[in-house]
Amino acid sequence: MIDIDSIINDPELILAKLATRGYKLDVDLIAKLHSERKLLIQNKETIAANKNKLNDKFRNAKTDSEKDLIKIESQDLERSILENKNLLEKKEQILEDIILDIPNIPSSGIPVGEDESFNKILKSFGTLKKSDSEHSSLLSKKGLLNFELGGSIAKTRFVVMKGQIAKLHRALITYMLNTHTEINNYIEYNVPYIANKSSLIGTGQLPKFEEDLFKIQDTELYLIPTAEVPLTNIYRDKILNESDLPLKLVAHTPCFRSEAGSYGKDTKGIIRQHQFEKIELVQIVKPQMADETLELITSHAENIMEALEIPYQRVLLSTGDLGFSSSRTNDIEAWFPSQNAYREISSCSSFTDFQSRRLNIKYREMDSKKKNYVYTLNGSGLAVGRTMAALIENHINGNIISIPTVLQNLTGFKTIEL
Repeated sequence: MIDIDSIINDPELILAKLATRGYKLDVDLIAKLHSERKLLIQNKETIAANKNKLNDKFRNAKTDSEKDLIKIESQDLERSILENKNLLEKKEQILEDIILDIPNIPSSGIPVGEDESFNKILKSFGTLKKSDSEHSSLLSKKGLLNFELGGSIAKTRFVVMKGQIAKLHRALITYMLNTHTEINNYIEYNVPYIANKSSLIGTGQLPKFEEDLFKIQDTELYLIPTAEVPLTNIYRDKILNESDLPLKLVAHTPCFRSEAGSYGKDTKGIIRQHQFEKIELVQIVKPQMADETLELITSHAENIMEALEIPYQRVLLSTGDLGFSSSRTNDIEAWFPSQNAYREISSCSSFTDFQSRRLNIKYREMDSKKKNYVYTLNGSGLAVGRTMAALIENHINGNIISIPTVLQNLTGFKTIEL
């Protein structure tokens, strides 16, 4: 959520920044609603003061007739209080609905452009190979991946894994969690896979992206699209001490996405499923640590890719390709030989105080005791299914898939024969 004062105080800057995202902000409407809200609050305070005076007057009244007149006057004030309260609630709801629809302000120094073609490649790793060996076709023939069975149990874009592939998938999860907890010093959490509406509003998935979520019928509950939601909400409505920061959290969860609007996009194999598993990294920091922390989270994800010997590139997203809540994002894209292309495998983002304002997460400065909003950041470390698909395509030779050395103790085997 953007600070409304920044819109009111510097509308030209906010307009220009949001325009780079293709978002047109109606500043005049926001200013009008903000002004009307202030008048209603002032009116509320005036009525409350008059009510106090009337109470004093009633206590000092000498006769019953005098008290009766004061009671009538008090009833009129009560009606005014209720009317003002209803008007204020409606005005605040309209204003909140508008503010919740505004995306985050892009940070300075990122490419300005309307779409992904303006993204900037910052780094590349590994030697690229070309191959016709597409992961899902190979593994389906062996029966290690079964998309038809996944479809019959649920619907399309679900898959059943078995045997060595199921074990490889599990080994990747364990390796990633071990790395982030034992080397990178994140605290591991096990969190709910269902979140309420307030939690999803807090991290920015609602109200804008409801069609991308799986909602549980007759409830205000949703299957989580990412562990970012429960992890960040752990600190909702909390005031932290400066000495508590940074907070580093990690969780492995399934993620559920309807993938509305993605028809025909990266749907082959296990790259884009309705259910997939992911290791999510979340950090909560002081504002001045945000840039350093984004680099750190990105490097934590990249180190996994390098240990697994998967070629990748780091891409700085342009203003037109940023996620709704993000101010700055580094995408890590894995090389897929069968597609002769890179595909996103992790997004590492800084959200500034966009989420913390929605969630009311603050910290208290040690010296001044002043309370400020924290900054939140997160990144995939990594998406497990996509990582496994990229691993298979980059480690296949003939009918043998070689297992990277760092996984062999976890899998119990060094190769998979097709």
